[in-house]
Amino acid sequence: TDKNGTTVNRTDALDICNAPYKVTLTSTGGTLSTQYGVPRSSSFSGATVDYYINPNNLSASCYFVQSVRPNLVYGGTTGIDPYDDPHFAGPSNIWNPSKGFLTQSTSPSSYDRNFPTTGADGLYFDLDIGGIDASQLSWTVNTSGSISATVSWTRPRSGTFTDPFGGTVQADKWITDKSKYVARVTLHGPRASRSQISSSRPSSLASPSLPQTFELVGRDRSGNEVRYGFVLKQWFVNRGNKTATPPNQTAWCNSLGYRMVRIRDLTNAKCGVDNRFPCVNSIDGAAPSSSGDRYQRNIGAGFFTEWGSMPYYADAGFVNDNFSSYWTSDARGSGNEFDVHSYEGLVGSASARDSRYGLCTAP
Repeated sequence: TDKNGTTVNRTDALDICNAPYKVTLTSTGGTLSTQYGVPRSSSFSGATVDYYINPNNLSASCYFVQSVRPNLVYGGTTGIDPYDDPHFAGPSNIWNPSKGFLTQSTSPSSYDRNFPTTGADGLYFDLDIGGIDASQLSWTVNTSGSISATVSWTRPRSGTFTDPFGGTVQADKWITDKSKYVARVTLHGPRASRSQISSSRPSSLASPSLPQTFELVGRDRSGNEVRYGFVLKQWFVNRGNKTATPPNQTAWCNSLGYRMVRIRDLTNAKCGVDNRFPCVNSIDGAAPSSSGDRYQRNIGAGFFTEWGSMPYYADAGFVNDNFSSYWTSDARGSGNEFDVHSYEGLVGSASARDSRYGLCTAP
């Protein structure tokens, strides 16, 4: 077995990041007899002994990513957005306002504790790699499923980009020094096409089989390795700049083969803190919950909670307008439905006759 307790075949190549390997030799009791010996026989009892093996490349080392950086806007980060404040920052052992999410596990058996657990096509985050020259790494992504991830050594985006609403958005707003290269991970998977977005009854869209585990392995020429793993549990598809009523957006999601999101799929905002989000019909945000009516950055506590202000991701297809609110399938009552603001995970509500943006999830 390797250091994580995973069984290893004798034909498998040894890996420095999984060392030391344990080999257990076990013998049963027995009797050894000879024809001429004195004495002619000797009995022995069973025994077990463990041996530990390390790969022969003593000059190589194994490193693990210390933190990963998605969009930091609305994460308690100072000096970037005037509306950001400390409330958005998650627990200090999980979230660092200037670095992002701290690595929670380096063991493959608990990669599901790491960011991200949610995803959508075109979203990206950067790896904080220490102790090794990240520019010299060649990357392999180990996964099995319809969602893929790529790792590239690139400069952050500069300038602006145009969102689906036609607005101008500052690229990679959360990165002040655009001259420094980063190791960027980009997710690729099912995404609604233009024709599907414009259709009220679109053709079906492939739905990924989840959860799906990813292990990113970077190696340099000296045999040094860097690793990071995560498990995607939900995949989201948005409808771009197309607004509609809740029944229409629900029908759109169902036609794709997905479902309309609930509040807890998006944010960990707490009900009852503000009258815009009363505690009705057992509806609440995700857990671990925020202490306020907006999200607090955390892992596994909602799509917006994990990724931050969605309109700032170039090429991800989220709109940047004054509302940027997405309908949910949670009903407030009296003909009103709850919606969630994609900037900071704020929960509001509106008449079911009104139009908002559409967002679907699987499962």
